[in-house]
Amino acid sequence: MSFELVRQLREKAVPVEQTCRVLEVSRSGYYAACRRSRVQPVVCEASVQLKAAFAASGGAYGSRRLRTAVESRGVVIGIYRVRRLMRQHGLRSVWKRKFVHTTDSKHALPISPNVLDRQFNPTRPNQAWVADITYIRTRSSWLYLAVVLDLYARKVVGWAMAPDMQATLVCRALQLAIAQRQPAPGLIVHSDRGSQYASDAHQALLTKHRFVGSMSRKGNCWDNAVMERFFLNLKMERVWQRDYANHAEASTDIADYIVSFYNSARLHSKLGNLPPNAFEHESAIKQPIGACEIT
Repeated sequence: MSFELVRQLREKAVPVEQTCRVLEVSRSGYYAACRRSRVQPVVCEASVQLKAAFAASGGAYGSRRLRTAVESRGVVIGIYRVRRLMRQHGLRSVWKRKFVHTTDSKHALPISPNVLDRQFNPTRPNQAWVADITYIRTRSSWLYLAVVLDLYARKVVGWAMAPDMQATLVCRALQLAIAQRQPAPGLIVHSDRGSQYASDAHQALLTKHRFVGSMSRKGNCWDNAVMERFFLNLKMERVWQRDYANHAEASTDIADYIVSFYNSARLHSKLGNLPPNAFEHESAIKQPIGACEIT
């Protein structure tokens, strides 16, 4: 502030020596401040790319994914510098919250055995799918989301949303996945023991397409850990950052997250830091997959 005042007085033809003496500012310090003010600020490319990558992720990426994203843009940077720049620019990824399970396993419907048995790494697409339901808070009422995910590329292949958790919700999600992927008979479809997945309608859909039903053991969330991890990412990276006014607003935003970000752009450490779509594309080039027909 003193240097700025000296400059203003200097512009009014007040001698520098007199002004500095009155304000108790050294002349050398004043001239040094003048030189600094004429120097153009240096643009840090790493900071620019870091902030761009953080914004593109919706504030979801931590230091490791940000480093990968920045290096994919041609900027070589160490993890400790990434963390320093994140602190410097106030870039903080969203915090985790406790995950709450939604489906009700207290019923007398038939339960499928745990065929998947935590084999979360199939060797090809459409070999094993996982499914589950979660809830989305809106200002009008709850919205329920059913998702089907292909374990091979950790890709969301089907989803549906509704204001209730009837069996039709999970059936619509599975039907969309079938329509998009056209899987062959023998596909494993794993879920928890919720009444929606044990319902006659959902079981009939599995039987019709000759899929193999699989369910988690009672009270064991780890048996469907990949699906629950997706829901946690969805909540952290999108839902908890929003205040949805109604179901339509939530549905549009969640569909955008799935299609435009998660499947298309989000870096996945399990996939060698590739998005699901890119991973499937590269895998198809390395080993072409023949078309399947449901007989």
